[in-house]
This record gives sequence, C-alpha cells and structure tokens, in this order.
Amino acid sequence: MRSRIIISLVAMALVTCAGVRAADESPSPSPSPSPPAAQATPKEQAKEPSPPPSVTVIGARDAHGILGRDVRSTANEDMGRIVDVIVDRDGQVRAAVIDFGGFLGVGSRKIVVDWKALRFSGVSNKSDSITLDLTKQQVSAAPEYKEDAPLIVLGAAGSLQPWDNEH
Repeated sequence: MRSRIIISLVAMALVTCAGVRAADESPSPSPSPSPPAAQATPKEQAKEPSPPPSVTVIGARDAHGILGRDVRSTANEDMGRIVDVIVDRDGQVRAAVIDFGGFLGVGSRKIVVDWKALRFSGVSNKSDSITLDLTKQQVSAAPEYKEDAPLIVLGAAGSLQPWDNEH
C-alpha cells in the first residue's frame, strides 16, 4: 500500500515536470522591431511595495479597555458600567454610554455622559473602576439613551435637572 502511494506521487511529480519543460521549450515569438522607447505609463511601471505600517507599543499597565468597566461617583457610589463609547464624524470620543441603576441588569437604563466627566486616574488594572464627576442624583435625572434618537449628553457640570411629569 505504501509503495503504491509513493509510486503515485512520483508519477504526479514527473507529469508536472514534463509539462513545465514542454512550456519552456515552446518557441518564443521573434521580437518585432520595437518603436522608439516612450515613457512608461503608471500601469506599466513596477509597483513599489508600500512601506510597512508604523507600530506603537503600549505597555500593559499604560492602557486598558473600558467596555464593561465599573463606574463610580466621586462619593464612591455605584454608577453602573460603561457599555458603549460615542464618537463623532472625526473619530473623536465624545461620550460614554453607561448602564445605570437596576439590579443584575433588571430595571437598568442607559444614559450618556460627556467623556470629559470621566476620570481614569488610578485605573491600573481591569478591576479598578472609572470615576464619574457626577452624583447619583444628577445621573438619575438624565434621559434614557435610545439608539436612533438624538443624543442628550449629561455634562460634567451636571446641567440636566430632574424632569417632572409636566414635560
């Protein structure tokens, strides 16, 4: 059985080599007189390989992901978790979506806070929380984030006031 496989492989190799040799032996067309050398078009020029992309190495202690991170107020109140980041058309981070309130995801709602209201100092590993420069009362007053509705962003100054039923 083993010898049959070896014989088959050798036969395939010989057939492949014979085909390559036959292609090499085919007569090449005689070169026709070429017109005077003209400048090559961009398509005819050999494409130069693009330079390699630049690389930046960031130490594991210097950067961390933030999705799913706990958020706490300056008074150490639980404010929820970051579930999304909002960027503008230029790719600049503008706000964070926080899943606020509730218990184990039940009764919680998403609110949007200004990126400048978040403090990352002291965040050195995944278990550290991010600090929000707003109180629980200010965040409670913020309207709920709805994906296809205009964004209402709660600023660092806590500019939104509690809504009453008349609005």
